[in-house]
Amino acid sequence: MKHLRRVKDVDVGAVTDAAIIARSVQEPELFSTIFDRHAPYIHRYLARRLGVPAADDLVAETFLAAFRRRDRFDITYPNARPWLYGIATNIAGQHRRTEEREHRLRQAYVPATSEASHADRVATVVTAQSLRRLLLDALALLSDGDRDVLLLIAWEELTYDEVAAALAIPVGTVRSRLNRARRLLREQLGGEPAGTIEEALSNG
Repeated sequence: MKHLRRVKDVDVGAVTDAAIIARSVQEPELFSTIFDRHAPYIHRYLARRLGVPAADDLVAETFLAAFRRRDRFDITYPNARPWLYGIATNIAGQHRRTEEREHRLRQAYVPATSEASHADRVATVVTAQSLRRLLLDALALLSDGDRDVLLLIAWEELTYDEVAAALAIPVGTVRSRLNRARRLLREQLGGEPAGTIEEALSNG
């Protein structure tokens, strides 16, 4: 009961994530505030990558992992969301790898097309929805690292510095991965303009 009274005394709206996480090492119940603040964003990110059913399970796994690692959080960062995106990205990668065999089977059913039919297909992409189908196939061909950087920037609107913190990589690596991902997507989509690709990603 003593701990519960102390939680009520905390004006969480005026406290940074870093301060809450630091206190939660000794007062674990305070970590629920981090969940309340950021779970909707993490769920949206996971749902876009893996679908809603998987996100429902993995968002809980993300915050459980974060809770267990809270004593290692770098409190010089006031906002915990990039850190949580990094954990969610790793968990999404693990989940995707367990389904890799199924994904390869699905890919095997994609019929080969001639250059002419490919050009016709690209020419008929006139809506964001149809482009998104092509885009998802192209995203699956990117390396995990390139895809993670691209989606954190396009979907979650993280800065280069925030992505670097989330994935524990240098900012220069973020830039190079993003440039490579964009180039490969343009190639896979038959030279579709970069602006169209970015719009389809942001609306995904």
